[in-house]
Amino acid sequence: MFLRYSTRKKDGKEHHYWSLVENRRVAEGRVVQRHVLYLGEINDEQQVAWRRSIEIFDQGENAARTVALVAAERQIEQDSQAIVRIRIDEMELRRPRQWGGCWLACELYHQLELDQFFSQRLAPSRKGTRWDLILQTLVCYRLLDPGSEWRLHRQWFVGSAMADLLGSDFSLAESHKLYRIHELLLAHKAELFSHLQQRWKDLFGARFEVLLYDLTSTYFESDADFDPEDKRRFGYSRDKRNDCVQVVLALVVTPEGFPIAYEVLAGNTADKTTLGGFLKKIEAQYGKAERIWVMDRGVPTEEVLAEMRQSDPPICYLVGTPKGRLSKLEAQLLQQPWKDVRPGLEVKLLAQEKELYILAQSRQRLSKERAIRRRRLKKLWHRLAELRQMRLSRDQLLIRLGQAKEEAGRLVWKLVQIKVAQADNSPNQLLSYRLDKERLRVVRRREGRYLLRSNLIGIDPAQLWELYIQLTQIEEAFRNLKGDLAIRPIYHQLEHRIEAHIFVTFIAYCLHVTLRRRLHKLAPGLTPRAILEKFKTIQMIDVHLPTTDGRTVILPRYTQPEQEHRMLLHGLNLELPIQPRPRITAAGKLVD
Repeated sequence: MFLRYSTRKKDGKEHHYWSLVENRRVAEGRVVQRHVLYLGEINDEQQVAWRRSIEIFDQGENAARTVALVAAERQIEQDSQAIVRIRIDEMELRRPRQWGGCWLACELYHQLELDQFFSQRLAPSRKGTRWDLILQTLVCYRLLDPGSEWRLHRQWFVGSAMADLLGSDFSLAESHKLYRIHELLLAHKAELFSHLQQRWKDLFGARFEVLLYDLTSTYFESDADFDPEDKRRFGYSRDKRNDCVQVVLALVVTPEGFPIAYEVLAGNTADKTTLGGFLKKIEAQYGKAERIWVMDRGVPTEEVLAEMRQSDPPICYLVGTPKGRLSKLEAQLLQQPWKDVRPGLEVKLLAQEKELYILAQSRQRLSKERAIRRRRLKKLWHRLAELRQMRLSRDQLLIRLGQAKEEAGRLVWKLVQIKVAQADNSPNQLLSYRLDKERLRVVRRREGRYLLRSNLIGIDPAQLWELYIQLTQIEEAFRNLKGDLAIRPIYHQLEHRIEAHIFVTFIAYCLHVTLRRRLHKLAPGLTPRAILEKFKTIQMIDVHLPTTDGRTVILPRYTQPEQEHRMLLHGLNLELPIQPRPRITAAGKLVD
């Protein structure tokens, strides 16, 4: 097993992407290479750590140890009556089930001490229902293989080792209990936020002085006949599904990606109306402190920013600014000199009253935006030429133009002045277009530039820029919630169960983030999903050994981890538990 890298040039810079590879001997003495794990870009320290792990693993290959079938401290009497004779030729392997991924999910759950947190708040019912274990099952299911509660009941639970890991049985997957648990969760949301904050401090030394705030939406493919007070409403859809009702999800995370609070809002809630209430909730939850709020444009209003400046102590903010304000300040910014804050990044500073405007110009962003604009403009120009040669009615032409506008995007569409004649004449006279060169000059001048606004006077501009680009963390959180954890489709119909479903998904995302931070020291390119898929290959089976006296010895055993599993366990500083104890049935008892 060894490390191998591939080289790729991007934006004029050479990047090395690493993978873990092993040699395998096949027929005819040939050796083929198997791609074990993709690590992405890793620094020198991480590369040394991986090589050291490989060396440790190779050194331990020759070491072998014998594991006893029964506990070593148990004494077996030397009496023929006590000897159990096993029919080896009748041995059977039964109930293969997924164990490794479930174990890793439960381990993350334990590291965050969520088992203790919920066992204190979700007491067993009078009939002995363990609500805390049912919740743990739902969270692990959402992390490993997200789907509906009905699918968990019908299919997933019996194919997993959750019952073995939690010391329970199928009672954890009864359908009515999976739905009933949703009615017990929301009362503990605020306490959970405080608990998670403390755990991330203890585990990773997380800090909470900088908070990233943004909103997204998730839609429902269902009828819109709801109660007027229901949060499912029509509104601006980030998923391009304006035909569906939705709810809005507001989220606060740290620059490292740790989520500390969220809120479910009505689907027609405007972004700019949410910040004021969220500031009060965070202050009530965690107390007053000197925090820096980082937001994208469109979230804060002028009134809220003024309140943040006037509060005691002042609430600091760094926010992106619409390009319309750049037009107003362009004359004043032209008089300011550019300052190099890092290679490929220049800024201009403009102080106004108690605020500071930062105009940033990034060469990498310039190359990216210019390439996108050129590609889309070229495609639009080619499409317009095709439409001009087609024999279409005016109505047909307008439909095709609408499709072309959607593909090109609003910015590129405005670079072309298009005229459609009122009457259906010959194709050459019906459609005419030309490039708006003046608008193109403005767009070219602003490509790669963005305007920031802050009340942090006197801080290094490079530091402000670093803070702002960390908004990518909250965008990644939304991608994981919608993609990896599949927050939708939401199968529930009752509003409180819908919010509880989002609550379960939020807890699963906390496990996801915890694993990602564990992996960060190993390799940033190593994703939680890749690790979970690796561990899913560790299965558990029941070895059934019939005896001569009509009983059966049952040995639940998980399969031995492969080389990559052991290397990951070493890197994550985890150890697999000992194999479960064997059990023996009574004479004549049937075994499923």
